[in-house]
Amino acid sequence: MILYINACVREASRTDKIARAVLEKLGGEYTEVYLPRENLKPLSEEKLNKRTGLIARGDYSDDMFNYAKQFAAADKIVIAAPFWDLSFPALLKLYIENIYAVGIVSEYEADGTPHGLCKASEIIYVTTAGGAYVPDYSFGYIKDLAENCFGIPKTTLIKAQMLDVVGFDAEEIVANTIENIKI
Repeated sequence: MILYINACVREASRTDKIARAVLEKLGGEYTEVYLPRENLKPLSEEKLNKRTGLIARGDYSDDMFNYAKQFAAADKIVIAAPFWDLSFPALLKLYIENIYAVGIVSEYEADGTPHGLCKASEIIYVTTAGGAYVPDYSFGYIKDLAENCFGIPKTTLIKAQMLDVVGFDAEEIVANTIENIKI
């Protein structure tokens, strides 16, 4: 199963347009989680205590684990997240906070090192930037989580940048990015 995590809030999102071209190249069916429509909330003390207690008992039957189970079961994951304020939309961070359930997406070795439990062979991270793209706090974060915590061995970055800079043709840049997708 291909999982599409869509963090694009704009109806005519350039990031979503490129991500859908990626999905088309991957072929087959996919499941979309459109984050702006999900009821994602940050972990409160109450929710964190509940989650901690359930995990300690090995009880993953609560609905709070549904996103984590879906993420862990995916064969490939495509994330669409525009580059905002040197990172990605807060909705994506909320999603990550809600999927990071020990015993589903990862477990810890005796020395405290995380060991991934996710089935996916790859995360394809799609982003667009109005100016120059800096991957440190967006793709870099996702790559580290995927490879070091979730057990997903490959992360691929597909980006279109300089889209809002005078003298650059945004439509042409997006079209060239789509044309040159290699997956």
